[in-house]
Amino acid sequence: MAAMPILALPLLAAAAAALPAPSATRLKADVTAMVGFGTRHTASTTTDPKRGIGAARRWAAARFTEIGRGCGGCITVERIGRTVSGPRAPTGVYVEDVLGIQKGRDPNRVIIVGAHIDSRVTDVMNVTSDAPGANDNASGVALVLEAARALSTRTFDATIVYAVFSGEEQGLWGAELLADTAKARGWAVSAMLNNDIVGNTVGQGGVRMASSVRVFSEGIRASEDLAAQIGRRAEGGEDDGPSRALAKTIDGIAQTIPGGLDVMLDRRPDRFGRGGDHEPFLKLGYPAVRFSVAAENWDRQHQDLRTENEVEYGDTIAAMDFPYLAKVTAINVATLARLAAAPAAPADVTIAGALSRDTQVKWAAVPGAAGYRVRWRRNDTQDWKDMRDVTATETLLKQTPVDDHFVGVSALSADGSESTVTFAGRERRR
Repeated sequence: MAAMPILALPLLAAAAAALPAPSATRLKADVTAMVGFGTRHTASTTTDPKRGIGAARRWAAARFTEIGRGCGGCITVERIGRTVSGPRAPTGVYVEDVLGIQKGRDPNRVIIVGAHIDSRVTDVMNVTSDAPGANDNASGVALVLEAARALSTRTFDATIVYAVFSGEEQGLWGAELLADTAKARGWAVSAMLNNDIVGNTVGQGGVRMASSVRVFSEGIRASEDLAAQIGRRAEGGEDDGPSRALAKTIDGIAQTIPGGLDVMLDRRPDRFGRGGDHEPFLKLGYPAVRFSVAAENWDRQHQDLRTENEVEYGDTIAAMDFPYLAKVTAINVATLARLAAAPAAPADVTIAGALSRDTQVKWAAVPGAAGYRVRWRRNDTQDWKDMRDVTATETLLKQTPVDDHFVGVSALSADGSESTVTFAGRERRR
């Protein structure tokens, strides 16, 4: 139960080397290249060397290969796919994901950052008309590639998977493919960051919102059965599930980036009545969130290219803000760097202290952890307020009644990198 002063031990003293700033110029170049494929509809041509989804996916694979070559092979390219059918592809379509895999010291623990490369116009079945998909979602793919460039020269404990999905507009099929692959391979996914529509600052009606980005996260977990949901309700953990904890971590990291963006913690899984590529991961129990701009412009999404009543429709590059996209990228890069350097979050944290003024906290040891950070707050607040660093796997919080406080525990690496926080609940009978 040894406690240590916060930031006093060497394991917390080493400061992480500064991360390279994302390049707005490179981001624009990548978006321009993707727009140049005309359409990237999932069911568009796969054989044309210059047009369609096939050319776009080959281009993405070439970019990962190029980045990997620059770091001596630290990133390898993998392409996974399967044929899927549904209302938006009644005769079936081959859905393929392009992955850049940066293996860490632990090849089984994985952090995923992803975005979909496919695009569409007004009619989702139209596979031939130009669908530039600049913001939706060449912006996200450019972010993923830039993150790979920024982190490729470093070695991490966790493996980072840079994912380029297709089939999003048809039913989140590419993300579902990777989520299923992660489960089949036994990956321990610590986090999944989905970036979708992350490159504009002027929204519908001309409103400009350039100082923040939304991060969506679930409260009650999609993967929990009824008994688990009842338990979470009894413990008051609706705002502290793994994905919400991930979102809160992102918010804290964003606050440390000079000149960066404010993170709006949007406390629902996605925009109202809509979805994204993080959802298949949530269904399998993996922590996942969605990044999206603060103000969407629906005239620029899923639209045929046209001008009506002096209003321009269509997802063109002219409506994007690349310095803003660079700031969203910086948050992703910093989050990936921290979580990939940190140990996994504790798998199980329990508290006890009924009929007592003190709360006993216990948790299972985390492989590779140099220490742990115990956090707590009063039940009428949403943000962690107090913390204590310890090297053991239990501690006693005196004069902290369990009835009135929430508790969580994160794991620390030797350089002070911190995992997400695991919410503490009651010990379950085996």
